[in-house]
Amino acid sequence: MRMKNFRKAKEFFWTNHAQRKMRFYRLSESRVKRVMHTPKRVEQGIAPDTAAMMQRAGTSKHPYEIWVMVQDTDKRRKIISAWRYPGTTKPGEALPEEILREMELSIKQ
Repeated sequence: MRMKNFRKAKEFFWTNHAQRKMRFYRLSESRVKRVMHTPKRVEQGIAPDTAAMMQRAGTSKHPYEIWVMVQDTDKRRKIISAWRYPGTTKPGEALPEEILREMELSIKQ
């Protein structure tokens, strides 16, 4: 499956789930936009037709990753979720079950 081009300027649509997670993890709107603008890694999202973008952050002693899950439509870019992952993940590694369950619940709502 071919990844979409996420460089086009589109209107952002923030889901309530994404806004709550940003508040919980203390991520600003501009920080999430920065992750989408220059991701370190882009992977297939766990939900249909989504992509997950990641940027590394933190220090060498306490590294973490900031992840953003987005879904592109013709006119807008829907930000489904954003979270801070402690430590580092390997490319293509599956997400923890807790995050998967949260994502499934937010998509069903």
